[in-house]
This record gives sequence, structure tokens and C-alpha cells, in this order.
Amino acid sequence: MTPHPALSPASGLIGTWRGDGRGEYPTIDSFEYTEEVTFTEVGKPFLLYVQKTWSPEGTPMHTETGYLRVTDGSALEFVLSQPTGQTELAEGTLIPAADGFSCELHSRVMSSASAKQVDETRRTIELAGDVLTTSFAMAAVGVPMTHHLASEMCRVS
Repeated sequence: MTPHPALSPASGLIGTWRGDGRGEYPTIDSFEYTEEVTFTEVGKPFLLYVQKTWSPEGTPMHTETGYLRVTDGSALEFVLSQPTGQTELAEGTLIPAADGFSCELHSRVMSSASAKQVDETRRTIELAGDVLTTSFAMAAVGVPMTHHLASEMCRVS
């Protein structure tokens, strides 16, 4: 299937990515994880996104799903839903690079009544050929914006 023309600046994301990451936050012990992210082209002007992580021992840790849109050819919108009770609307400017792009996305977050409070998040996505690097920071549970996660993934053939 040919990607929708509006997705052209981010079409390099299409496929599955896997790699290692590390997490930390002032309220928890540091940890390592494996991450897999899939961006699927569905014939519309957005990509379907599914993310999963698991511990080095293989225990499931986190998952999230959503949609990524390119707007005006120069901005990304990332709509995310998490089973922990949060939804995020993340937006940022897409900065083209020779073999990919980078983008810093700032989010508005809604939390369900039973979820831990997350006030805002910041995600960075950097695509360079067959390497996808991500980082995630959040302001949550009374802690101001602080780095939480970082991963480097390679395209899975």
C-alpha cells in the first residue's frame, strides 16, 4: 500500500522497530527494558502506532497505542492512549534531516479518576535511517518535568 501523500515527511517510520531502553524517575528505582514500536500505514493521512515494552527477563511492562499525523507537512500530532488511565495529545514541529527527521512533542494529558496524576509530557523522536531514538519526560505525581525514558531501536526486517 502506498502511504497517503500527507505522511511523506514521516513515512520512514513505517514498519517495526526494536531495541533497548532505560528508565528512571525520582519516585522509582531505575530499570532497563526492551521496546518494540510498530507504525502501520492504513491508507489514510495517519499512521497507526502500537508500543510494547518488557523487562530483560521477558515480563510485560507497558503498552500504548495511538495515531500519528503530519499536518501542514511540517508538524506532528500524536494522539496516545495508555492502559494506566492517561490520554495524551502531543504536538511538535518536524525538523527534516538527510535520512530522517527529529521532533520534540509537547503534550496535554488527561488522566482518569483512578490514574496517577500526569500533568504534562515531552517526547522526542529522532529517525536516522534505520535507527529510531526516543526519549520521554513527564511532570507527574508532584514532580516537575523530569527525564523518564530513553530508547534506541533498529528497524526489524
